[in-house]
Amino acid sequence: MKNMTNDTKMLQMIMDRIVSLEKKVGDGNKELKAEIVENRKRIDKLGLSLAELSDDAPTIEEFDKLEKRIDNLEHKYAPL
Repeated sequence: MKNMTNDTKMLQMIMDRIVSLEKKVGDGNKELKAEIVENRKRIDKLGLSLAELSDDAPTIEEFDKLEKRIDNLEHKYAPL
């Protein structure tokens, strides 16, 4: 009977440890989820800012036309 009590105590200690570890993991997941949500908001804001900047930036074609115009003006007003 004494051996049965020791086994029961040992099993109870193991179960308590497992429950404790599960709780720690669960709490860690909550913290991780909060970090992900916070960072996702920051990434979304950065993405929106980049999208707005790209809308304002000239296209490659517009930039090439501008470069040609500058070359023409340089040759016209400041010939080598």
